[in-house]
Amino acid sequence: MPLTPVGVLFHEKDAGNAQKTTTFTSARAAWDNPFLLPIEVLPSKELLMKKFALLGALALSALSLVAHADDKPVRIGIEAGYPPFSFKTPDGKLAGFDVDIGNALCEEMKVKCTWVEQEFDGLIPALKVRKIDAILSSMTITDERKKSVDFTNKYYHTPARFVMKQGVTLNDPLVDLKGKKVGVLRASTHDRYATDVLAPAGIEVVRYNSQNEANMDLVSGRIDATMADSVNLDDGFLKTDAGKGYAFVGPEYNDPKYFGGGAGIAVRKGDTALAEKFNTAIAGIRANGKYKEVQDKYFKFDVYGEN
Repeated sequence: MPLTPVGVLFHEKDAGNAQKTTTFTSARAAWDNPFLLPIEVLPSKELLMKKFALLGALALSALSLVAHADDKPVRIGIEAGYPPFSFKTPDGKLAGFDVDIGNALCEEMKVKCTWVEQEFDGLIPALKVRKIDAILSSMTITDERKKSVDFTNKYYHTPARFVMKQGVTLNDPLVDLKGKKVGVLRASTHDRYATDVLAPAGIEVVRYNSQNEANMDLVSGRIDATMADSVNLDDGFLKTDAGKGYAFVGPEYNDPKYFGGGAGIAVRKGDTALAEKFNTAIAGIRANGKYKEVQDKYFKFDVYGEN
């Protein structure tokens, strides 16, 4: 039984019998075009084979374009004034935990990355107008920011901690601190926690315009404890001369209601491909030991936090 023809192969010429080209069309459309000269009728099997060949060529072309896109550097925005996470060395180079983690992630993803410095409040606007492709700058994952950007999984989560005189035991802060004074940074996440949880337990909350003021009042004896970000307390107080004789006490505080979901890498809304690449890379450097190597360079504790 003969195959049913589904298309016709034609030569096409212009009105002046100029250069001829070969094209496919349906037989029905051909009869309405005076410049198409039929050569042969193609059976369905042969036409399908030619179509598959054409589709294959188009697929290879698309893959080539994707590969070319992957070759473009990933531009990462950062604010360079938040030590030990980001800072400038005396010779003007970017350094810090965020920078080292970012470089490790790019190596894990096998992509070239470039760092773009930007004021912190300009990072999300720069991401939206495509001046950068991602933000890796100790940006806490919050519901409010999720309205503007998408986030990867966290790459660190520094808990809140209490600091008191060395040797003090704090088994149950709500009981042990009753009647005592605790200093917090005004309008911070720690202020919110102290207002909602500590104050109702009979703990006097003292608010300061800077964490350094709270630290100095702790040293002078005006307050009994201070609560703040553990990294800030460690680098900004405990490691300084003023912090000698003081230490972290009590548990770590990670409640997302008050302290967010950790620091994540922000990408443009809908850029799930890049977010997943970063997520895979974060898991990769956590598994191969690179994350711990970078962490131990800056911290004496687990900066990643609870899984």
